[in-house]
Amino acid sequence: QVQLVESGGDLVQAGGSLRLSCAASGSISNLIAMGWYRQVLEEQRVLVARIFSDGTTDYADSVKGRFTISRDNAKNTVYLRLNSLRPEDTGVYLCYVKHAESGLHITSWGQGTQVTVSS
Repeated sequence: QVQLVESGGDLVQAGGSLRLSCAASGSISNLIAMGWYRQVLEEQRVLVARIFSDGTTDYADSVKGRFTISRDNAKNTVYLRLNSLRPEDTGVYLCYVKHAESGLHITSWGQGTQVTVSS
């Protein structure tokens, strides 16, 4: 079973920066992707950024050029650098890991870390 622990969320002013971390523990075989979603209250989760097993990255249009996702394979940790933050970036940032096991794609989620950007 994969467990994910996020950290790094905070209250910052618009234009500020943060770095989120997500440490994964447990057995992760056949990794497909790791990444981050954002959720605001009861709205649907929105993909922010993801990094695939081959290192390819993918970003939401709203964060391209401002956010950077990276991964430390040795530490089983994925990071999200958030620059030039805007009030609309506010939300709970949830880390996920998707991997393959016994022919199934399994997605594990962290509890989330709160990012609040004040104007």
